[in-house]
Amino acid sequence: METDGRRVMRYSLYKVDPAWRRLPDEERAIHKKEFAEAVAAAPIDVHPYSTVGLRADSDLLFWQIGDSPEGIQAFQASLNGTALGRALTPSYSYLCMTRKSAYLKGHKHEGQEFNMPAGPNGSSYLFVYPLDKKRPWYKLPFEERRKIMGEHFKIGHRYPNVAIHTGYSFGLDDQEFVVAFEGESLGEFLDLVEELRGSESSAYTARDVPIFTCVKMPLDQILNQLDGA
Repeated sequence: METDGRRVMRYSLYKVDPAWRRLPDEERAIHKKEFAEAVAAAPIDVHPYSTVGLRADSDLLFWQIGDSPEGIQAFQASLNGTALGRALTPSYSYLCMTRKSAYLKGHKHEGQEFNMPAGPNGSSYLFVYPLDKKRPWYKLPFEERRKIMGEHFKIGHRYPNVAIHTGYSFGLDDQEFVVAFEGESLGEFLDLVEELRGSESSAYTARDVPIFTCVKMPLDQILNQLDGA
């Protein structure tokens, strides 16, 4: 159990087996009900998003938040035990933890991440991607890195309707960070990312793909999207 305010997070994406859609309507309905009950009984916080029609390699994203990796494992095991769960292939999985950014010392604003509970604020859209920095970034003096990140923050402040959630994965998963943004406008997020491309910090980015655009909706609606019910 974490004692310093950190939470363990997992962003998991799943692709449904097309063969499942060919099952009888009544059977699929039973499978969806069983699956929804397993999600509702999860020992962790689970936030569902749809990627149906937005990605060729995934249909569903779960943003999972818990106090330990065991809770996340228990949730996945419960999904594995359902009929629909056995028809879902995990296409991507990103494990990370919350942590206060070292670059935020002396930098405060309303809604600042880590001062808020881990998890979504309820926006319609979620944008998720893994992030790695080039190794020369870590060789820069800390004060220089903080100055560069200050420019990064200033750009972000020009888009106050876009909220960021940073997960840290050093030593826990293949990526160094998992970055998730929430917002109500795809266009606003597109403009933010384009502007960030010109920042100095972006020059030190080694990887920031794949990127997932996800739509927040109730789980039953997402499950009905899987088979067009």
